[in-house]
Amino acid sequence: MYILGISCYYHDASCALLKDGVIVAAAEEERFTRKKHDSSFPINAIIYCLESQGISASELDYVGFYEKPLVKFERLLSQHLAGFPWSLKVFLSSTPSWINEKLRVVGTIKKKLRYKGDVLFIEHHLAHAASTFLVSPFKEAAIVTVDGVGEWTTTSYGFGKGNEITLSKEMKFPHSIGLLYSTITAYLGFSVNNSEYKVMGLSPYGNMDRKTNQYYRKLLSIIDLKEDGSFGFDMSYFRYHYTDRMPSEKMCKLFGGPVRNKESEVTQRHKDIAAAVQLVTEDILTKIITHCHKETGQENLVMAGGVALNSVYNGKILSKTPFKRIWIQPNASDGGTSIGAAAYIYFTILGNKRKKAMEDAYLGPEFTDKEIEDALDAGEIKYHKFKSEEELVKKTAKLIYENQVVGWFQGRMEWGPRALGARSILSNACNKDMKEILNLKVKHREAFRPFAPVVCKDDAAKYFECDEPIPEPTDYMLMVYPVKKDVRKKIPAVTHVDGSGRLQTVTREQNRLYYDVIKEFGKLSGIPILINTSFNIRGEPIVCGPKEAYKCMMGTGIDCLVIGNYIVYRDENKKDIWDSEKIATD
Repeated sequence: MYILGISCYYHDASCALLKDGVIVAAAEEERFTRKKHDSSFPINAIIYCLESQGISASELDYVGFYEKPLVKFERLLSQHLAGFPWSLKVFLSSTPSWINEKLRVVGTIKKKLRYKGDVLFIEHHLAHAASTFLVSPFKEAAIVTVDGVGEWTTTSYGFGKGNEITLSKEMKFPHSIGLLYSTITAYLGFSVNNSEYKVMGLSPYGNMDRKTNQYYRKLLSIIDLKEDGSFGFDMSYFRYHYTDRMPSEKMCKLFGGPVRNKESEVTQRHKDIAAAVQLVTEDILTKIITHCHKETGQENLVMAGGVALNSVYNGKILSKTPFKRIWIQPNASDGGTSIGAAAYIYFTILGNKRKKAMEDAYLGPEFTDKEIEDALDAGEIKYHKFKSEEELVKKTAKLIYENQVVGWFQGRMEWGPRALGARSILSNACNKDMKEILNLKVKHREAFRPFAPVVCKDDAAKYFECDEPIPEPTDYMLMVYPVKKDVRKKIPAVTHVDGSGRLQTVTREQNRLYYDVIKEFGKLSGIPILINTSFNIRGEPIVCGPKEAYKCMMGTGIDCLVIGNYIVYRDENKKDIWDSEKIATD
């Protein structure tokens, strides 16, 4: 039985394909169109998923959609009426897309896919809940979902057992933790639904002391937060419920200045405000999760929704709350709901027995050595072929040890926003200058943003103060932990200003080559930890195929590309042949 899940028309459009309850393929549309956070109908991702199994849409048993458009449209009409006349401009600009596209999902699916079967609509937060619980390793668990907004819901919690999910409590729009974080993101001059993680990365540079951070106290003053985690905002400080802007003039006065121009300096005031929203978010989430434990009596916790990507807080959950185990959907934001929609249909609606937990996030396209070699030959690209897997591992580790920046392109592309060793840039975590080198020559991004360490799971506890046993979300770079004090000076390139690191752990079963390169680097350096950052440049999605990987190398300071069983050196290829017509797009 094949079930296809689809998420689109807001941000991070995606699709996922289940075969007899097992996720066999999943990808976001941005990887194919090269438009970051592409929200359009994910036709390219759908084509990939179907072709990966050699089937057509006619062989699908069901298609699931990640929300109920009519309910969401009802909410939008309600908020526009409540905000009239200030909401008129947004109403007029947004309505055509609803009439022409978003309310015609069934017709679009059937027409574009030539599909004649049933399309089932799953409520947004139910899709989030299903995306995490039904593919988790737990038979029973408490469930918490937190994001900007679905149809009406912004936060929910409940309980999962077997195939069943019950969401017993919810918070509704306009009161939203995700939209609070996005509002401060906008105030700080960063882009909404794209740069919240920058605010998270900026927060340790600010005052993280709740007693002395004045902006923390000011932000708390406009929130009515109860002991059970329920909350309400003074909406006079916000504008997102009736315009396309987020902070109001009243909030600007509260923080003592206007919205930051994105090109202007990030001052200590801005850093303290970033710290304030992180602290407030942690306060709210701790109360919600603690109360959820009290209500459910569970030891296991699963989470999804965009706020569940807050890795700084995720690393504190097991120490701050009574839960003992945690699992988080690797693609926790809206992209992951395509898995949730498909899983809910197969397991909960159809009642099929759960079989296999999600063990890794390598669900995207892959390219054979022949496909890679044919592409390189067609472009007259100079390359070298490894004689063996052992040579590939040893050469790559040696290059990294010699402070070369390596583009790493191996196996199936990752699912979700994090590079996890399939489409990664790897470099030397022991080099104190490597962060600056990567920021200036490769990533072209803000200097305050940290780089992540990757470590083999069996070594993680030697270098990081992490929970034990090490939680599975570390496999997906979803948890920040303190670097042990005696290690910090040894891995300066991945130790953040507060002494922490957003680590990724990996086992050999998950990714053999990646694991072996890390271990081999450890033999050379004495520290088996690498920098792992996404294989892209600022403003672009992570690379998908050989074309994007080569273009990224040639347009940056990446020294070489280890792609399949081949290595390509930038200084041996002086021009970007992919700009010519010699090679068709992937």
